[in-house]
Amino acid sequence: MQEGLTIARVAALMAERGRAQILGALMSGRALTATELADAAGVTRPTASSHLGKLQRAHLIAAENQGRHRYFRLASNEVAQLLESMMAADHLVSDERHYGPRDPELRKARVCYDHLAGELSVAVYDAMKEQRLLAFVADDLTPTDAGWAAFDRLGIHANRMPATRRPLCRTCLDWSERRHHLAGTLGALLLTRIMELRWAKPVKNSRIVRFSAAGERALRQAFRA
Repeated sequence: MQEGLTIARVAALMAERGRAQILGALMSGRALTATELADAAGVTRPTASSHLGKLQRAHLIAAENQGRHRYFRLASNEVAQLLESMMAADHLVSDERHYGPRDPELRKARVCYDHLAGELSVAVYDAMKEQRLLAFVADDLTPTDAGWAAFDRLGIHANRMPATRRPLCRTCLDWSERRHHLAGTLGALLLTRIMELRWAKPVKNSRIVRFSAAGERALRQAFRA
């Protein structure tokens, strides 16, 4: 029965609109101040402070001091995955036929905490599978030799992977597409590289990732998407 109690406790924390808005704002992957999160949630500063305290005690968010400022972020990639999965399941509890974000740009390409999500990301992941650049080995998703060659051409090298307990590759259910996109360490490195190559840039105060025409073309060509 403990599992049910845990689900109820976490669901109750996320059910309050202000706290849900705060968590949604942190899905951008940026660390934000209490004032910024209060504005994003449309609540007063004291109310935001109360929400942040509850979320922090539940280990859903973490705080970090930088100079005179205190910044908040999601506590882990697992929390981000939980939130994206919950957003992807909204059609199960809603009578509306429309699901996912209404903004076309947000549907096309956006940040999912630290990796790329949206229509373009799903197309790239589908192409990776079709081209057999990724394979499941003992239930773990991993690049094939051809996959590593494709990533190597982008400047992401197998022998330079960061030492971390995080999975190298995993799937993440996309909020708008209801199919999977690439997450994990490799998914995060791919988004970082996309930004370094200036194929795309983040839109301020939004999760939107805006690709140039040349950048989108280059990404699709890299994986034949």
